[in-house]
Amino acid sequence: METQSKSDENEAKESNQDSNSSSEQNDDTDKIAQEESSADIKVTLLGTGSPVLSMDRFGSATLVEAGDERLLFDVGRGAALRLDQMDIAPGMIDKLFVTHLHHDHTVGFADLHITAAVPDPRGNREGDFQVWGPKGTENMVNSTIQAFEVDIQTRKKVEGASGLEAEVHEIEEGVVYENNGVEVIAFNVDHGPMKPALGYRINYNGHSVVISGDTTYSENLIKYAKDTDLLVQEVVVVKGPEEEYQSEAHKNIEAYHTTPEQAGEIFKEVNPKLAVFTHIATFLPEHEATIVDRTNEIYDGKVVLGEDLMTIEIGAEVKVIQD
Repeated sequence: METQSKSDENEAKESNQDSNSSSEQNDDTDKIAQEESSADIKVTLLGTGSPVLSMDRFGSATLVEAGDERLLFDVGRGAALRLDQMDIAPGMIDKLFVTHLHHDHTVGFADLHITAAVPDPRGNREGDFQVWGPKGTENMVNSTIQAFEVDIQTRKKVEGASGLEAEVHEIEEGVVYENNGVEVIAFNVDHGPMKPALGYRINYNGHSVVISGDTTYSENLIKYAKDTDLLVQEVVVVKGPEEEYQSEAHKNIEAYHTTPEQAGEIFKEVNPKLAVFTHIATFLPEHEATIVDRTNEIYDGKVVLGEDLMTIEIGAEVKVIQD
């Protein structure tokens, strides 16, 4: 009887422990869910690459989700594929902001625009595709649509496709978009002979993210990015710090982009809660480029080397979530 009693006590104790453990797990799950829902802005690096071909780093594209707004910044190689990996259909994107007209930032436009008309249970674009960008954007968009005119007209006839027209807003520095509490500010950056070239600041609910666009060291970038929660910064490495340039082309490429050392100087002035590198253009093996190490020689804040499908949540804290 004594043995049976002890056995019953042990079973009851274990049952209570299991119950407590289960309760703690549920509490943890609720806590995680609450933390996830507390993010005011979610930024996903769809493509962190450059014109250099890479299966790991697709072309420049960054998705910003703020409140009820879903905004895409640049639409480089493979942007639609990366969105699909996030379970976002092309037709669920109806607002695009272009930084400049280099092909590695725009070559995915046709894919994203036209594939939105392919029937997809997740959603299709109903109205016109809204596109903001510098002078020349309207020509780029209209020329692309014209190039695919046969395809577009056939899809309209056969599939009853919608969302295949585009409304283009050619913009200059200043506030270019306001809706649902979200504000988008465009500002000029220095991308050498590629003019105009823009960066963007997105403000929502007391938080912000800044997308540098392609630029070398820029006082105007620093001005508009000051004290942002997150700075998504382009970077290029064409050689080691003590090495000679291999060609005049490499020298010119570096002159129109941001080196790790220049990024460090920018970060010191901006003071972001987090700096994340994108448009990672390296002309030597990436591990030899030591981008973050070179930046940290100048700047001691938090710096992360971006990867495709990396997500950053901005709320009370700025958190990196690696896919």
